[in-house]
Amino acid sequence: MTDARPTGADPREPATSEAIRAGDPAALEAVVDAYLMQVLRAARGAGLGAVQAEEVTQETFKTFLAAACRFEGRSRVRTFLFGILYRKIAEIRRSQARDRTHDSIDQVMEARFAVDGSWVRPPAPADHDLFSRETRRALADCLEASPPRQRLAFYFREVEGLSTEEICGILDVSATNLGVMLYRIRNRTRECLEARNVEP
Repeated sequence: MTDARPTGADPREPATSEAIRAGDPAALEAVVDAYLMQVLRAARGAGLGAVQAEEVTQETFKTFLAAACRFEGRSRVRTFLFGILYRKIAEIRRSQARDRTHDSIDQVMEARFAVDGSWVRPPAPADHDLFSRETRRALADCLEASPPRQRLAFYFREVEGLSTEEICGILDVSATNLGVMLYRIRNRTRECLEARNVEP
């Protein structure tokens, strides 16, 4: 595959904005190859099940391919893709809210999640032992009912290592609001982990 990047291009990007806008097959394929698994992991990190995460990942790349001709390169390709993913997840959440039926799972969620979007018994970050299987399982459980934007903010920062600027662009929040979101989810997750006797 021919490298579409000019000298001096960001080496983390698989293709130039010009090649993407032109619909160059090699450039588009490079983007899919480079970011498919990241987008899928982010969808799972947002709390979607395996099948739904795969579906929303497919929809994210469909939208990206359809919008490629309008990609101006003002943000990194990864940021652009995560922005599409975030909007797709928001659509799913709205659809679920409309179609929700009160089954046993909903009752469990409502018992854990307050009307204002906060935990009834709060959570926050596992900065240590993240790679322990038990800790990862406990962390996933503690993050389960977090507000989607807080959960994605946490995932983008702690797992993908995105910058404040990138996350603010994806979630359409100010740096101050992002700081508040991360502070809240970290503190809540820490409390949840401590309640499970897991060292945060």
